[in-house]
Amino acid sequence: MADLTTATDAATDLLNGKLGNILNFLSAAAGLGTAAMGVVDSSKAFFGGPSNFGFGHITAALDPFIAGAGTAAFGRAEILRTLKANWLNGVAKPDQKAAAKSLIHLGLTQGNARALATAAGVDPAQLASLAQKTATGGSPTPEEINVLGQFDAVLSAVLDAAYERGDQKYRNASKLLAMLVSTILGVLGGWIVYGREADIAGYFGSWYFCLALVVGLSGTPLAPIAKDLATSLQNAVSAVRVVRR
Repeated sequence: MADLTTATDAATDLLNGKLGNILNFLSAAAGLGTAAMGVVDSSKAFFGGPSNFGFGHITAALDPFIAGAGTAAFGRAEILRTLKANWLNGVAKPDQKAAAKSLIHLGLTQGNARALATAAGVDPAQLASLAQKTATGGSPTPEEINVLGQFDAVLSAVLDAAYERGDQKYRNASKLLAMLVSTILGVLGGWIVYGREADIAGYFGSWYFCLALVVGLSGTPLAPIAKDLATSLQNAVSAVRVVRR
């Protein structure tokens, strides 16, 4: 029992001695990560910044559906410009998909119906006939309505895949940029705090540089959960103290 008490006392003393440093590390990493994400987010003011990432997936996926879409007044370039404006502005994905589908429907004409039917894998003749009747105000047949439903189902699947892949690329690229900014800020911060009195080569060869590098690299992933980690550590120390008593 005495050995257990001694071990508990030693663990408590160790936690008490190191907890402050750990909490300081978490706070520094969290603040650095938050600042880095703020810098990356602010860069969107320059031509969209990282918001441009991911839109290429959407362009590539929709190109077969909009290559010959619409009239000269609202063709492929105008459709992509509209979709990119929604993407850069962070419009909700369901609304972006609905807008894309509406614009593709708007651009459906008898001239490009066969190309769109080929892209969706539906009956070209039926879709072309439906486009003609839509333009002239005719009534579509059940077969033509069925082909339109098939076309919409394929188009919805293509839009889902394109926007999910685009969103994934945007999120991953933003996190990578934030990590790079956080690392640079961490190394510069370490130089300001610890390395100003030493030469630059001495700083990069010291453990201060390694510590600053670790703080910078961990800043972005730690920022969202730093508060929870700090609270958990404090609760763990409190539990050890209760056991000790």
